[in-house]
Amino acid sequence: MDGHTVMVPVHTSSAWSSPYVAEADGTLKRAGIPIASIAFPKQPRFYKLQTFDGVPYQKIATLHGTDVLATTILQTCIRYESRRKTCQFCAIGQSLAAGRTIAHKTPEQLAEVARAAVLLDGVKHMVMTTGTPPTPDRGAAVLCDSAFAVQAAVSLPIQGQCEPPDDDRWFDRMKAAGIDALGMHLEVLTPELRMKLMPGKAGVPLERYYEAFEAAVAVFGRGQVSTYVLAGLGDTRETILSVSERLIGLGVYPFVVPFVPISGTPLEDHPAPDAGFMRGVLEPLGQMLVRGGLKSADIKAGCGKCGACSSLSTFE
Repeated sequence: MDGHTVMVPVHTSSAWSSPYVAEADGTLKRAGIPIASIAFPKQPRFYKLQTFDGVPYQKIATLHGTDVLATTILQTCIRYESRRKTCQFCAIGQSLAAGRTIAHKTPEQLAEVARAAVLLDGVKHMVMTTGTPPTPDRGAAVLCDSAFAVQAAVSLPIQGQCEPPDDDRWFDRMKAAGIDALGMHLEVLTPELRMKLMPGKAGVPLERYYEAFEAAVAVFGRGQVSTYVLAGLGDTRETILSVSERLIGLGVYPFVVPFVPISGTPLEDHPAPDAGFMRGVLEPLGQMLVRGGLKSADIKAGCGKCGACSSLSTFE
């Protein structure tokens, strides 16, 4: 809409009660009244291809927004595999169980798909996230292998996403492998809520995140390290803004997005935050980003640069 790509959840229970309807011709209606025109991204051409070993490209990586290639390298996670430790909002195993993806995308497969996505569909940057493996690097190693292979095949800015590794030297290794920006996602900020909603991930202390943020910014630069914050799960407006101020001071871009309930997860019936709450967070946060000299447009790759999951960039 108006040149801004927007991610609109449709496969949720709340979508069925939404007053908004998008018609096939691009007309957006509210309660039956046309209010705006929208355009839908076309299905990418690389979706029609498959790898040399017979895996459809769409099971390796998918188009996010209009020009972002996204993949989950490891579609399994030590948190998700335990009902006691799983993040209550996570659905990493659902697409794997449904056969829409594969458990482990090899560096060779990712390189092949990335090159095709750039050549056929004009992809501008790539997001590599991963489930957390049972290793101290918490996914940094597979990010290094994958990014190195992609960069050898095609020049493409890459954001890697993982939990803070045990050793800060992994940041230099990821940078050297071709990762341009890094996401380490807090998601929930209040310690008590973290233990309740993401008990496994909460085992990595918040202070370790802040230590890792500082070390990562020293490698990738101010604004090239970011963190996801899910608004609407119980963190107050004041908490989100206070933590965001600390993050911005460190040079970390706090990408605050409204929580979207996903069917099939323990939080599928948890309400999404209303527009008033989001504006009350994003408006002052946008001003804080301006004062801190951080802009989504300056991020080399990743979710903050895409901006489809949050309207934060419009407040900068």
